[in-house]
Amino acid sequence: MSETTPQTDSSDVGGIAADQLRSFIERIENLEEEKSNLQNDIKDVYAEAKAAGFDTKIMRQIVRLRKMDRDDLAEQDELLEVYRRAINV
Repeated sequence: MSETTPQTDSSDVGGIAADQLRSFIERIENLEEEKSNLQNDIKDVYAEAKAAGFDTKIMRQIVRLRKMDRDDLAEQDELLEVYRRAINV
C-alpha cells in the first residue's frame, strides 16, 4: 500500500475512529429510513380508519392518552374537570 493512498481500515483520522463513526452514521441512516417507513404505515392505518368512518383526530387523542402514565392521566382529567366547571363548560 502506498503512503499517499487514503487509509480505509479502522485507523484514526484526525483523532477520530473513522470506521466506528461510519458505523454509527450508517446505523442512524438505517433507523431514519425505518422510522420514515413506520410513519408512512401509521398514516396508511389512519387513512383506512377514516375511510371506515372513524374520526382520526379523536383516535390520535386516544393513542396519545394511552401512552400516558395512569397517574398523570388521572391528574390531567381531574384538572380538566375543575377548569370545565370553572367556566361552565
